[in-house]
Amino acid sequence: MNEPSGYYESNTTLAQYLEFHFGESWHGEANFPKELADAALGALDGRASCRALDIGCAVGRTSLELARQFDHVDGVDYSETFIGKCREVVREGVARYARPEEGELVSYQERSLAALGLTEAARRVAFHQGDACKLGADYRDYDLVLAGNLIDRLYNPSLFLEQIHERINALGLLVIASPYTWLEEYTPRQDWLGGFLKDGEPFTTLDGLKAALSPRFRLLAEPRSLPFVIRETRNKFQHSFSELTIWEKLPD
Repeated sequence: MNEPSGYYESNTTLAQYLEFHFGESWHGEANFPKELADAALGALDGRASCRALDIGCAVGRTSLELARQFDHVDGVDYSETFIGKCREVVREGVARYARPEEGELVSYQERSLAALGLTEAARRVAFHQGDACKLGADYRDYDLVLAGNLIDRLYNPSLFLEQIHERINALGLLVIASPYTWLEEYTPRQDWLGGFLKDGEPFTTLDGLKAALSPRFRLLAEPRSLPFVIRETRNKFQHSFSELTIWEKLPD
């Protein structure tokens, strides 16, 4: 299997993701982790909201936003660095980080959960380090599973999709968002869900998702794109789009 890159364990990446989750909005785009949670909550449409799983939670903003409505949220990420910071933010009620500006220059940032209205929600979130493709048996009975910008960073995304129904209650939701930026650094070429020719025709990641999920899920609505901006430095930004799909688990 491909081992996940050390990119997600570096202090620079941690600071960039803390800015992404808790910092300013850039280039006119809304806060993506919050927008993703809002989209998932909006899709519930009266369904149960007892337990949620945010898999690939990074530094935790989406998990916290889901906990505004859910009784309990589990946030899981492979990165020990990310999960350690999630726990620190909940424990101290504030995200502190050195934001990269230029070369070795940084600016010191502080964002409180109270200012974001997340103090109460934080009490309903538990953060765990874990492998999305090898989750323990305790991760089950969820009304919502959210995988934000995750599947194109898994070493075996098909395995993840084949197993995920076991963790979701009947009529519960699976929410997937991804820019579909497949790289062999993370996923072996033979394990990509899409982004290649199949029988001489373009086969997209959405095609792959439909093929993998259709036996146990139905697509609730047409996919839509959510923009996001990751600030690397004062003068460098990643401006991308993540395709959002929402799936309902069929009755057993």
